[in-house]
Amino acid sequence: MVLLIEQAPDARGAPDRTPAERTVPRTIAVWDLPLRLWHWALAAGVLAAWFTPSVYDGLHRVLGYTVLGLLAFRLVWGFRGSRYSRFRMVGVRLRASPRYLWNLRRGISGRYIGLNPAGTLMLVALLVSLAVSTITGAMSVTVTFFGVWWVEDAHHYSSDAVIVLVVLHVAGVVLMGILQRENLIRAMITGRKRIRGHL
Repeated sequence: MVLLIEQAPDARGAPDRTPAERTVPRTIAVWDLPLRLWHWALAAGVLAAWFTPSVYDGLHRVLGYTVLGLLAFRLVWGFRGSRYSRFRMVGVRLRASPRYLWNLRRGISGRYIGLNPAGTLMLVALLVSLAVSTITGAMSVTVTFFGVWWVEDAHHYSSDAVIVLVVLHVAGVVLMGILQRENLIRAMITGRKRIRGHL
């Protein structure tokens, strides 16, 4: 558990901080290195797979199996990773997502150190869509399921859904960055986010 301790105010009633502390935002470690590497590797793999299905079929298959392996890692890391990598709050945040999205219409975003309810909803939607896409893609190159219409359709539509979700994800990151005045892309690179109240 992380405890944030405020310093005692000085004679003027303001926190007694050094000049460096007044200019440098305080941050907290949120996303561990394995999760960050997973995130960017998955992004690269998905985008590369999207542009290689018909022209570079062999590469497309390799990328598909790579994404499937990354999904397997995320499943394990959701139970074995650091605090903000785990799935323990997924159910709670999913139940909160409708009200959270409704409040976003009025610019009310709240402040979450890890994923907010909308981010959690996006995580689940992406993981499910990617799982369907990669599994049906692997099925479609087997003797049993090669040419089976529902396997090919499921792969096609789930892959399209993944790209739509990726676009919405990027838009959501930009929107939250504006609302909360924080560079969330940099946070996913460094693993650190600003503590509430520090701009």
